Amino acid sequence: MPIVAIDASDAADPRARGWGRYARELVAAMRRLDPPDLELRALQQDSRGPELAWEQVHLPRRLRRLGAALVHAPNCFLPLRRPCPGVVTIHDLAFEDHPEDFARLTGWKYRTFAPRAARSAERVICVSEHTREDVCRRWGVPEERTRVILPAPTLPRTDAEPPEGPYLLYVGDLRRKKNVVRLAHAFRRLHEEGLPHRLVLAGIDAGEGANVIAAAGRAPVELTGWVTDAELDALMRGADALVHPSLHEGFGLVLVEAMARGCPVVAAHATVLPETCGDAAVYFDPLDTADMARAIRSVVEDAALRATLAERGRERAGRLSWKRTARETLDVYRELLA
Repeated sequence: MPIVAIDASDAADPRARGWGRYARELVAAMRRLDPPDLELRALQQDSRGPELAWEQVHLPRRLRRLGAALVHAPNCFLPLRRPCPGVVTIHDLAFEDHPEDFARLTGWKYRTFAPRAARSAERVICVSEHTREDVCRRWGVPEERTRVILPAPTLPRTDAEPPEGPYLLYVGDLRRKKNVVRLAHAFRRLHEEGLPHRLVLAGIDAGEGANVIAAAGRAPVELTGWVTDAELDALMRGADALVHPSLHEGFGLVLVEAMARGCPVVAAHATVLPETCGDAAVYFDPLDTADMARAIRSVVEDAALRATLAERGRERAGRLSWKRTARETLDVYRELLA
């Protein structure tokens, strides 16, 4: 039986976000399917030192010892020299458009190894059509070697009590590409016009926290820092709207999590977000704070619109499942192993 090795190092982080959740949920869903024709091995970094040494030196050695027939890197860092065919998942190319959001060495690693990994891979899995187009256009990856496989909601449902309202919610790191300073400016305008809500920003401060506070002025803004899954679930269920002003996303999983809970979405008309949300969101120009304020107000002041968005969001999020993601990923493995 052929052995398929998956680099699941990112899944081990108890505070996993993004790529880590993707790796964790994908491996779990594929194991639940229990494919009779494949042996799945989830590998994790077992050596001290930088991640790059694991990905490009130690992981290929493990693959040789295992006799792996295929390796899948779910985090874009596929070994460039490997003893077997490789599959790589590319989530987004934000490091190309927004290098200021990455430390110097981190940005160098992404820009050096991710394009080479995608060009060398026998198959490239992209989490959206937008990301596939980006990968093919920027890096010259042939479209016939790419596959679009959508992720699904990962946040568990809980019975945690939402905080008192009314409030608007943003979820994500506070960094430049997330455009949270413009959101704070838009919220300040709304507050000065009499909006009774506060703005809750749930995410790690990656450098923009002070700028957000300054931009908001006297408008009530709450920076929560990192929150648990239960706290995030409750925040989404209690919010009058989730506002996502990001300038670059590969899929926008947080939007799907909100839609699954019936939380109305107000999102930037940028990159993948219209593809992810379709008609289940109200959009705005992310560079225009007046337009952002207009879109937010149109949702919070219209109960009928909120109900429509909630219904459409639940229906759209309901089409996604990790079972489907796992099946389509296993099909990619079988396609190569055939």
